[in-house]
Amino acid sequence: MIDPNLLVDDTDFVVRQVARKGYKSDLIFAARDAILRRRQLVAALDSMRAEMNMKSKEVGRLLAQGDQKGEEMREALAALKQDIAKHEGDVREADQVMRDLLLTIPNLPDADCPDGLEESDNVVVRYEGPPGEREPGRAYRPHWETAADLGIFDPERAAKLSGSGFSLLYGDGARLLRGLAIWGLDLNRDKYLEVLPAHFVRGPVMVGTGHLPKFADDAYSMSQDDLWAIPTGEVPLTALHRDEILDTDVLPKLYMAYTSCFRREAGAAGKDTRGMQRLHEFHKVELVRLCTKEQVQDQFAELLADAERTLQLLRLPYRVVDLACGDLTFSSARIFDLEVYAPGVDRWLEVSSVGKFTDFQGRRSNMRYRGKDGRITPVSTLNGSAVATPRLWAAIVEHGERPDGTVTVPEVLVPYVGKEVLTGRG
Repeated sequence: MIDPNLLVDDTDFVVRQVARKGYKSDLIFAARDAILRRRQLVAALDSMRAEMNMKSKEVGRLLAQGDQKGEEMREALAALKQDIAKHEGDVREADQVMRDLLLTIPNLPDADCPDGLEESDNVVVRYEGPPGEREPGRAYRPHWETAADLGIFDPERAAKLSGSGFSLLYGDGARLLRGLAIWGLDLNRDKYLEVLPAHFVRGPVMVGTGHLPKFADDAYSMSQDDLWAIPTGEVPLTALHRDEILDTDVLPKLYMAYTSCFRREAGAAGKDTRGMQRLHEFHKVELVRLCTKEQVQDQFAELLADAERTLQLLRLPYRVVDLACGDLTFSSARIFDLEVYAPGVDRWLEVSSVGKFTDFQGRRSNMRYRGKDGRITPVSTLNGSAVATPRLWAAIVEHGERPDGTVTVPEVLVPYVGKEVLTGRG
């Protein structure tokens, strides 16, 4: 969540910044009023407790002297004690109201984030790799056609098993996806500590990363156990140090995980839903960095470079897109998307969102660090996908299709797939 002190001390600034993301100001003013009310109640409660302590000492002194006033004061203290109990309840209620409102306010965008509320306002920073266009004279097919003809992709049986928005891969198709994931882990093992988390987390963990309460309808849950299927490996990795105070010497911390990810929302009907473009369940290698406020800019640049290295080694054409404020996620302050060109569908497919979240998730997760001066500060967080398998899988198939319908495997993946050419189920 954003800093409550900033919200109170510079409300107009916060209003302007959330407006850049397309949010209205009513929640800001409601949250500010809730913070101020809580502060008033806490001040009154502290005053009453101080009075209770002072008078309790006086009662003790009078009773020790056998003074009758001590008994009279003790009866008066009973009433004060009841008032304190009532005020404690009021403070707890005000705490909950304040927190509920703060949890609905998005992170503030960076000053350098492009303005605009439409996808068309996003800024293409640069193009990298081979040309992102179809080669003249070469025929391209969507990956689902190529893969279906090879017998390695079966959307019909996937739907029979699980419904729409799921995939089923055989033979070379399964090996290519598995190889991508293992290669992605090996590629980053020199920097990141590999973690194998559970695929279900408790509700407060999802709240900490900003996926709850806003995106509850897009998530899969087991309400009986208050467990949520993770929408991305970011969630458990970011929460590893939830409710902890770290020493500044151990930061930055770099983690990675290969997980299945689950999202109920898989795109509008008929839009980018065919093949491996948008799925309810997908596999991904996620990179997460936890750091101090002063380290954020350098960590963001390094994380972006790590995510780009995947695409460079696969020799795929890609572009770096600076997302406009209106296209940012709820929790992010800045995002650079990496989009790969897929010639079969003639589209740029987002394969990684490299995000900077400032101290927003750290504050929500009560994850802090102690600086050299002893000050306690919320941890800053960043994350991005090293390997988002579905769309990379699709791009590899579309770029690699040969005239005979088989598919060339990128050189770096050959040791992981076990062959240079995808030929089918075998």
